Amino acid sequence: MRALLTIGLQLFVLATWACDACQNQQPKLLKGITHGTGPQGEWDMPIIWVSAVVVVITFILAVKFLVKPNEKNADHIKRTILNNTLPYHG
Repeated sequence: MRALLTIGLQLFVLATWACDACQNQQPKLLKGITHGTGPQGEWDMPIIWVSAVVVVITFILAVKFLVKPNEKNADHIKRTILNNTLPYHG
């Protein structure tokens, strides 16, 4: 397990270092953390920011509903399983 963790951390660190040629092509915000040419048009960065906001909102809502789902209605679909009165056929 320790070896797997060590290899995983090393791969993560190596993936975050960009080469010198790629660093020169990236905008100030992305320098040193990504490879490639960087944003090519004026719409690339707004698209990235909007998608990042959507991901963050989705993550926050997923955690919120996982921790406290607020499903208290008696006719909620989960009640069909929780209130199942059929005998166990194991």
